[in-house]
Amino acid sequence: MNILFDQGTPVPLRRYLSGHTVKTAYEQGWSDLSNGDLLQAAENAGFEVLVTTDQNLRYQQALRQRHIAIVVLLSTSWPKIRLQADNISIAVNSVQPGGYVEISI
Repeated sequence: MNILFDQGTPVPLRRYLSGHTVKTAYEQGWSDLSNGDLLQAAENAGFEVLVTTDQNLRYQQALRQRHIAIVVLLSTSWPKIRLQADNISIAVNSVQPGGYVEISI
């Protein structure tokens, strides 16, 4: 599965998503894209899941029209996120195209 990490997503989480291809918005050259443009670029590039810490994303974008699944981490703290890595992996593996999941941290 092709996974994109948004700007606030801690990069070390990548280690816990083995078996997937994980890229960051920065690596893709998309650091300056707004949410709507980022979602469109990600879908066009074949990403299947966006992992983000942007809790307002669902209020800012019409997500029902999207094919990319979105997993929102409700914290930006890597030590806290690391403790939930298994739950995040489960969410990434089970979210359906166009789906939206929030992970409490």
